[in-house]
Amino acid sequence: MTELSPKPRIALGADHAGYHIKEIIRQFLENAGYPVDDLGTWSEESVDYPDYAKAVADRVAAHQDAYGIAMCGTGMGMAIAANKVPGIRAAVAHNVDTARLAREHNDANVLTMGGRVVNGAQAIEMVQTFLNTTFAGGRHGRRVEKIIQIEAAERG
Repeated sequence: MTELSPKPRIALGADHAGYHIKEIIRQFLENAGYPVDDLGTWSEESVDYPDYAKAVADRVAAHQDAYGIAMCGTGMGMAIAANKVPGIRAAVAHNVDTARLAREHNDANVLTMGGRVVNGAQAIEMVQTFLNTTFAGGRHGRRVEKIIQIEAAERG
């Protein structure tokens, strides 16, 4: 029997501070049957987070991956950089509730988190929640549409 709804493809990226959490998440996703595009980094050697945030965001914006997950020390730098790519709604999550609300209320397509803020078990739980939560629409849809309009106006 073939699977009717395959699991979404996920882009992963991290800087050196998020590397260890990325590896935990990558292993979890692969074991759970998610197709994963690991965009680096591949060690704890110092690198610049905007490069990895952009790599993840570009793949999601181009619909090569359904979602992105990006890790740095706090998740904030990754979110700031990823949100510069048109079509991206990256949200920092620090716990399961913020991961759920990022999808449910903001239709986030990139989840960011901090390797210095969460542990592996928390990260996995946040990823599971993010990927299993659907966008609520309704009044939240109206608000996301306003974000899309702001982005379009800024692009000119």
